[in-house]
Amino acid sequence: MTSADELVRAALEARKASYSPYSLYAVGAALRTADGRVFTGCNVENASYGLSVCAERTAILTAVAAGAREIVAIAVATETSPPAAPCGLCRQMLAEFASDMPIVLVNERGERRETSLAQLLPMGFRAKDLLERK
Repeated sequence: MTSADELVRAALEARKASYSPYSLYAVGAALRTADGRVFTGCNVENASYGLSVCAERTAILTAVAAGAREIVAIAVATETSPPAAPCGLCRQMLAEFASDMPIVLVNERGERRETSLAQLLPMGFRAKDLLERK
């Protein structure tokens, strides 16, 4: 089993914990940090939709709360075919902790798409952009 396969399995498992009574769209995510730890997250919805949190951001927040600051890979599990990519908010949040990384998109049927943060967010806004003022 590859390290990507481990993340895929963890993302599919995390998806089962989703709290998505409004959209009925369960998502799970599993990320690996530079030190090898794996963190998972699921989407958590709220009746006030703007307060909902995506699975990817839940995993990121959990990793950061544990002291991690560098993400090296992520797997995202959805139910759609083909598997869906992270939303724009999640792409930007990933860019805060990685310049690029592999992203594996999967669903329960075993479909798998591989991409990267650079492909999904080619001109992400980063900390260096705040420093480059003229």
